[in-house]
Amino acid sequence: MAEPAEGKKVLFICLGNICRSPIAEAVFNHVLKERGLTGWEVDSGAIGSWHIGRNPDPRAISIMKKYDVDMSHKARQLKRADFNHFDYIFGMDNENISDIEALSPATYKAKVELFGIYDPKKQLLIRDPYYDDDDAGFERCYQQCLRCSNGFLDSLK
Repeated sequence: MAEPAEGKKVLFICLGNICRSPIAEAVFNHVLKERGLTGWEVDSGAIGSWHIGRNPDPRAISIMKKYDVDMSHKARQLKRADFNHFDYIFGMDNENISDIEALSPATYKAKVELFGIYDPKKQLLIRDPYYDDDDAGFERCYQQCLRCSNGFLDSLK
C-alpha cells in the first residue's frame, strides 16, 4: 500500500501548549521522519495565553529525551488564521474541541478532530498530565500520541 499523500499541515492544540500538544507535535514529526515522509508542516498551540513563549514542561522534555524524540517548541496560542492555514487541527480532549470550535471563524478549511479517534486502543481522550506529581501521565501521553500518529497516517493510505 502506498504511503499517505505528502504536504499536509497539522496543528495540535491543548490548553497551555506545554504538555500534550508539544508532545504530539514532536512525536508526529518523529513518526513522519521514521516513515520517510517529507513536506509536512506540523505545529502545536494553546487555547490559553498563560505560557506563550515558554518551553515545554520539563517532564515532557524528559519523556522525549527518553525516547530520543527531538522537541524544540515555544508555546503559542491558537489564532484565527490557523483555521485556514492547516488541513487538520487536533484537540486532545472534548474541552479542547469545544474551545477550538468557539474560537473558529464562521468558515474555515481545517478539519477539527479529537486526536484520540486515531488511537487503535480507542482511548479517545489524551489526559492533561500537567498537575501530576510524577512522569507517569507524560509517559501515557507519549504512548497515546505515538499510537494516534501512526493511526492517523495509516488512515490516509
